[in-house]
Amino acid sequence: MGAERKPSPNPKLAAVIAEAGFTYEALARAVSRVAVENGDPKQTNKSAVTHWVRYGVMPSGNTGTYLAEALSRKLKRLVSLAEIGLPEPSRDLLDWRTDTLSALADLRRIDVDANRRRAVGAVAYSAAALALPGAGWWTSMAERGGRRSTPGSRSIGRGDLEAVRDMAALFSRMDQRHGGGHARTAVVQYLTTDVSAYLQGTFKDDNVRRELYGAAGELAYLSGWMAFDNGEHATAQRHFTVAVKLAAEADDPPLAAHVLRAMAHQAIDLGHNKQALDLATASVDGQRYALASPREKALLGVVHARSLAATGQHQAAMAALLKAEDQLAAATPGDDEPSRVFFFQEASLAHETASALRDIGELDAAVREFQRSVRTRRATTFTRTHAVTLGYLGQVQARQNNIEEACGTWSAALDAMDGVRSGRTRQAAADMRSALSPFRRRGIRAINDVDARAADYLAATS
Repeated sequence: MGAERKPSPNPKLAAVIAEAGFTYEALARAVSRVAVENGDPKQTNKSAVTHWVRYGVMPSGNTGTYLAEALSRKLKRLVSLAEIGLPEPSRDLLDWRTDTLSALADLRRIDVDANRRRAVGAVAYSAAALALPGAGWWTSMAERGGRRSTPGSRSIGRGDLEAVRDMAALFSRMDQRHGGGHARTAVVQYLTTDVSAYLQGTFKDDNVRRELYGAAGELAYLSGWMAFDNGEHATAQRHFTVAVKLAAEADDPPLAAHVLRAMAHQAIDLGHNKQALDLATASVDGQRYALASPREKALLGVVHARSLAATGQHQAAMAALLKAEDQLAAATPGDDEPSRVFFFQEASLAHETASALRDIGELDAAVREFQRSVRTRRATTFTRTHAVTLGYLGQVQARQNNIEEACGTWSAALDAMDGVRSGRTRQAAADMRSALSPFRRRGIRAINDVDARAADYLAATS
C-alpha cells in the first residue's frame, strides 16, 4: 500500500487572513454573506476555515470564489484565488470575448434558474472581472454590431423599438418607487425572450438596429441595477457586463458610460475602491463623456467624485463635485437627453455629494447635503432612494452623537420603506439596529421604537 497522504497547510491563505485581521469565525460569517448574495444558501463555519488553513482542504463548489471576495472587501484590494493558494476557475462568465447574444442567453439560463446558478462555476461577484478591455475591443464591437443580421428572420422596425423603450421606462419607474426586489424577474424574462428575439431579427435600417441594441442595453443595465439594489451583486455584475457589450454594439458611448458608472457605484459599496476609480475614470473618458447630455455628465461626474473620495483624493473629489454641480445646472427641460437619466435631479446630486463628503470625513457638510436631498426629492416617485437617503442621514447624525435626532430621521426612513423591497433599505435598517444596540437597555422609548420597527422591517423583507 502507498504511503498515506499527510494534510498540507495553506500558508498563503493563513497570511491573507492575518493581514485582514479576521478571526476564523468572522471570516466564516463574511463568506456566508457573499454566498447569500449569490443565491447560495450554504453556510460556512469556523471549522471549515480551520480545515482550509491547517489541512489545505479545498473549499467546495463556489466557496473559494466567495472566500476571495470576502477577503478583498475587508482589505479593500483585489485578492485573487492564486494569492490564497486556490486554483483559478476554468470558466469566467464575465469574459469580454464572449459573444453578446450568447452572454444574453446565459442571463436567462443562469439568472432565472437558481439551481443552475449554483451549479455553474465562477458566478460570485469578481473584482478581477472589473478590468476593462482595451480601445480595440470597443471598435471591433461596433463593427460586429453593424454586421449582424439574420436572413429570413422577423423584420424589426421602429414600432418594435418604441415598444421596448416603453417597457424600459415602465420598469424603471417601478424600480425607483418600489425597489429592485420588485419585478426584476419580469425584466429579465422580457429582456431574454422578447427583446432577445428582436436582436436576432432583420432590421429596417442600421439606425433601428443601433437604437434597439441601445434599448436592450438599457434594459440589461436596469436589471443589473435592480439586482445591485437588492444585494444580488454577482447577478448585477453579469447584467452590467452584458449591458456594456450591447452599448458597444450599438456604438453608444454615453450608454456605455452610464453602465460603467453603475459598476463603479457597486464597487464603491463593496469596498473595491481602486477598481471603482478605474471604472468611473473610464466613464468620463473621451466620447463616453463628451457625447453625453449635461444631466448625464453630472451623474457620471458625481460618481467619479465619489470614487476619488473613496481613494483618498479629497481635493480632486471636491473639484469633481463642483464640476458635476455646474453640469446639472446647465441641463434644461428641452435637452435631447436619454430617458434613463430622468431620476437624476437636484436631490440625486445632493445625495451623492453627501455620500462623498461623508466618506472624506466632512460630516457637517454631509448632513446639510443629505438634508437638501430629502427636502428636494419627490418622495412618492423616488421612494426607494428617499428612504435610503434618510437612512444615511441618520447614520451620520448618530456618528455625531446626535442619537435623538438620528431616531427622528430613522423613523421617517422606516415610514418611507413601507412597500419597498431593496437590499439597500434592508442594510439601512440593519445599520440602525447596529447603531442603537448600545442604547437598547436604557429604556428610552424613541430608541426602542425605532429598533423594534427596524427589526420588523428586516423580518418582513428577508
